[in-house]
Amino acid sequence: MSLITCNIHFSQQPDQVVYASRSLIQELKLNSSKPLHIRLGREQIKASIKPLKRSGRHLFLSVDIRNKIKVPSSGVIHLLEHGDNDIQLGPLIGILTDSLKPGESTPFSSRSSFVKQVIKAGHNKAYTFGFTPSDINWHEKTINGYFLNGHGSWFRKKVAFPDVIYNRLPNRRLEIGEEMTQLRQRLVNEGIPIFNWSFLNKADVYELLDNDVEALAHLPESVSNPSPETMKELLHKYSFIYFKPGTGSLGYGIYRITYRPQKGYFVRYRRNGANTLLKFASFDKMYRTLLIKHGAGLKNYVAQQGIRLIEIDKCPVDFRFHMHKDGNNEWKPAGIGAKKAGRGSVTTHMKNGGTLLTPEQALKLTFGHRTDAMLEKAKAVSIKLSEAIERNYPHRIGELGLDIGIDQNGNVWMFEANAKPGRSIFKHPALKIEGKQSLNYIVDHCLYLSRFQGGGTL
Repeated sequence: MSLITCNIHFSQQPDQVVYASRSLIQELKLNSSKPLHIRLGREQIKASIKPLKRSGRHLFLSVDIRNKIKVPSSGVIHLLEHGDNDIQLGPLIGILTDSLKPGESTPFSSRSSFVKQVIKAGHNKAYTFGFTPSDINWHEKTINGYFLNGHGSWFRKKVAFPDVIYNRLPNRRLEIGEEMTQLRQRLVNEGIPIFNWSFLNKADVYELLDNDVEALAHLPESVSNPSPETMKELLHKYSFIYFKPGTGSLGYGIYRITYRPQKGYFVRYRRNGANTLLKFASFDKMYRTLLIKHGAGLKNYVAQQGIRLIEIDKCPVDFRFHMHKDGNNEWKPAGIGAKKAGRGSVTTHMKNGGTLLTPEQALKLTFGHRTDAMLEKAKAVSIKLSEAIERNYPHRIGELGLDIGIDQNGNVWMFEANAKPGRSIFKHPALKIEGKQSLNYIVDHCLYLSRFQGGGTL
């Protein structure tokens, strides 16, 4: 089996013939006297092959062939040779998402820009397209996908089921519903690898890693749906805890609760865009206030051991590690952002007054000459934690956002893991290259999952 890149052309010939440059026929050891099996995605067809006097790697597809295997466009693409006159174009990569208010230039609403970035990263490597659940035709086993033309504009093209699917469904509630669960399972039953199966909530992650010794060394003690007694025990044991919703994001609904002997209980949280501090003389009064505010919703909360993080200007700092599986199926930290909390804020989120720094900037201010060593230590831990989540998770994962903290003794901790991380850290001017690398990792991992690996270039 060999993999190369090849220039695909469209001919106007009506017959079922593939015209190939002689050098390509020789390189792939094709037999022009035998039928050629040519595939794209889940479609395949038999065709005659005729040599063409042209140097380089060129393949001309007739109208009949490209219509039957639904080739979306001409240009440079990978060509995988399976032996015995069997070749495959592609890979065909689908990005599964959704749209509330699709428009001509924004078919996936606010996610259109990101889908476009992934498609551009796959240029000359794959046929990459975006689609929504409503674009699937189960009877025909086709998808009416959104591709980009040479000018960067969208066009629709019906294609076969793809070789691999990158799941970016944006809605947590929608995704865990029966309809979406069945949809993903039907695609898997078709033999299509899907990575990033679903969102992870906080309780899921702690439960997954509960018996993983390697991971536990870096996890603060966390209790899902804690009883009042358990919360009080944690507060007296650690002096402060974070109390957060299991399915929350962007820091919404998070409380930092501190216990000071002889002084009482202090609760910090975000309300109406401002940082708020409440004081209670007793635990019971504090807990009753939370119960009144959230009622049965408290059952979805997680109590987590407070960690004394490194600080800049007396404000805690944590890190977002954007992790990817690469083309060799190995975990890599594609980008790292350091987030400094705003004064008096419970979290480091930028929307709550946080500041984004490079990890080198943050670590240099706290560890000085030990900066490089601490960064390498944190990277090694992030890879170890990603591997632990992957081996304990029942579905395929190819991307993770890890919220990492480093305490004042240099210990590395993980607070949260997100299977569909945001990309706000890549907005930092110093992380633009890392943002591009992140997109490349997505495409490279799709190449791995679709078995389009190695090979030469034009």
